[in-house]
Amino acid sequence: MTTAQIGVVPSFIAGQWQTPAAEGGTEVLDANTGELLATVTKDRLDVAGAVAYGRTTGQRELAKLSLHERALKLKELALHLNEHRKELYEISYKTGATKIDSMVDIDGGIGVLFTFSGKGRRELPNSNVILDGPTESLSKDGSFLGTHIYTALTGVVVQVNAFNFPVWGMLEKFAPAFIAGVPTIVKPATPTGYLTEAVVRLMLDSGLLPDGSLQLLSGSARDLMDHLDYRDMFAFTGSAATASKLKAHPNVIDGGVRFSAETDSLNAAILGPDAVEGTPEFDAFIKVVVNEMTTKAGQKCTAIRRNIVPASQVDAVIAAIGKRIDERVVVGDPRVEGVTMGALASLEQLRDVRAAVQDMLDAGGELAYGALDAPKVRVAPDTDAVAEQGAFMAPMVLRWDDARNPILHSREAFGPVSSVVGYDTVDEAVALAALGAGSLVATVCTNDAQAMRQLSLGIAGHHGRVHILNRETARSTTGHGSPVPHLVHGGPGRAGGGEELGGVRSVKHHMQRTAVQGSPNMLTALTGVWHTGAAQSLAGSGKFGGQASNVHPFRKSLAELKIGDGFVSDLREVSLQEITDFANETGDTFYAHTDAKAAEANPFFPGIVAHGYLLVSWAAGLFVEPAPGPVLANYGLENLRFITPVGAGDSIRVTLTAKKITPRVTDEYGEVAWDAVLHNQNDEIVATYDVLTLVEKTDSTYANWQG
Repeated sequence: MTTAQIGVVPSFIAGQWQTPAAEGGTEVLDANTGELLATVTKDRLDVAGAVAYGRTTGQRELAKLSLHERALKLKELALHLNEHRKELYEISYKTGATKIDSMVDIDGGIGVLFTFSGKGRRELPNSNVILDGPTESLSKDGSFLGTHIYTALTGVVVQVNAFNFPVWGMLEKFAPAFIAGVPTIVKPATPTGYLTEAVVRLMLDSGLLPDGSLQLLSGSARDLMDHLDYRDMFAFTGSAATASKLKAHPNVIDGGVRFSAETDSLNAAILGPDAVEGTPEFDAFIKVVVNEMTTKAGQKCTAIRRNIVPASQVDAVIAAIGKRIDERVVVGDPRVEGVTMGALASLEQLRDVRAAVQDMLDAGGELAYGALDAPKVRVAPDTDAVAEQGAFMAPMVLRWDDARNPILHSREAFGPVSSVVGYDTVDEAVALAALGAGSLVATVCTNDAQAMRQLSLGIAGHHGRVHILNRETARSTTGHGSPVPHLVHGGPGRAGGGEELGGVRSVKHHMQRTAVQGSPNMLTALTGVWHTGAAQSLAGSGKFGGQASNVHPFRKSLAELKIGDGFVSDLREVSLQEITDFANETGDTFYAHTDAKAAEANPFFPGIVAHGYLLVSWAAGLFVEPAPGPVLANYGLENLRFITPVGAGDSIRVTLTAKKITPRVTDEYGEVAWDAVLHNQNDEIVATYDVLTLVEKTDSTYANWQG
């Protein structure tokens, strides 16, 4: 079949699928069989049109949804992709990925969507403004305040991905950008971009995505950076050399394009001095190393390239790695039963890895396990033959007499290749790990807490993540090479300096943090969060500002409740007998509540004082509206601070103000955070905190309750 007869991987630009002519395109082959699968055009794509469409249509449509609504769509997308996993696996096998590899890529990517959906709805407001940190008072009378807010970038995020994770690599960048409200333009790597295209097509066909929120560039897009400016973000995964060229673009240096990179990483695994052969840590170490060598055929930016072990354990480690590979690893076409490691992604990748290994051997490395020759592969159940086609490579272990050989710490063979070097002291192990000049992740494997601390703190400044492995975590660990969406994925120096993932941190990477200043009323209107000093509508007796004509805020559903609605109570006097009774009933007989002489000797107390939790309990009794109604439950307190002690004979009152209202997009209720302030009879602040309640969206459940 000729190139002209093979389908071209299409692009999705400005709301339309585009399929250019096949002539002259780059051939894409089945990594296992060498079969021609598709072509990728070399013609220039309409990058300018994609960027313009994202900045206009994409921005407009995403802005119609709140952070929570966008987070919910990620869950719906994940469910939709889950229904099509089988067909995605069939495509994934062609990339050389085994079933487990495909699970890591496909299921892992879908899992990222689920995780970000949950975290976005739990940890972010149901709005499009995120407050950052406390509010600062900038005037003596509190009439001028300052704070910080996050809002979505006003451009697009362009993601350029590597070939090794065509699904996960795309979704882990897409998820936080989508929640933030920034349109995404995906540029996948040519060898496996056909799988990315299949996922993007499923996402678009679902009808869940706002127009312009996701576009796909399959082919040449060398002028991508030319069309971006300070409004945009460029997220790159690939080689450090390419990243350096991109970072040198004038639009990054002078134009303000936000550039994030995740690049080459010579990750290390350090075996602690105590983890000798026969210990659980030694066994866990070998398991992790072999897993990292063979998952995705070692084509992982987080794979272990350097095993730094006690000098006395070098031979034992190499032998144990080889034994486990012999027992558990079967190389071949992933579609053949029994295969556990597939091919590299392309013949070009195979040539590159072989060349890197040869360079390392020429520079002083010794091949301690495996061979550079074409390996035997599983061609049928229980039948092996020397590979004649496909990008197959056997796992290899290199030994180094010189642990500081420069090429060991600078050249990456991006395949099933790992090196073993020895160290004599923990300080030497730290120094060897640091020679990688910045890595994504390192494993520290030891059951010695002191050695673990010395190793972990010693290498932390050179790594984005430290994976601590011992007998307690050997069964539960998510793995050395598995980034999780909850934690930052990235690393300093050679690793690129990026910080992808990390929960809501990565959402904020796609937003602008802006300092804002103004009056309490203006900042309340801007942020949707009540600020001290802003207007209030308080119910109460009228003695302290509350109006009896106002409806108690606990009688209001979310449909009626407004920011600034609240309640102010009358004063309640505190007696010594009540303090004593509380101490005896609860067992909290701390001397400040029971011993007048000792309490008076304490510089913080005037004598016996009321328990803080007693004051909070009384405050609830002062502000609560007891009848069933829209308030369904109290589910906690936040930011509780006790400021002024309250003694016998003093009085307290409480002011409660609706501070933040967060309707849930999937339920008939939402959260309300109430600003609570306790004052004494002298109008001194006694305590401050936030009360958290669940409130119905409409008051229907108890509409006919008669009390």
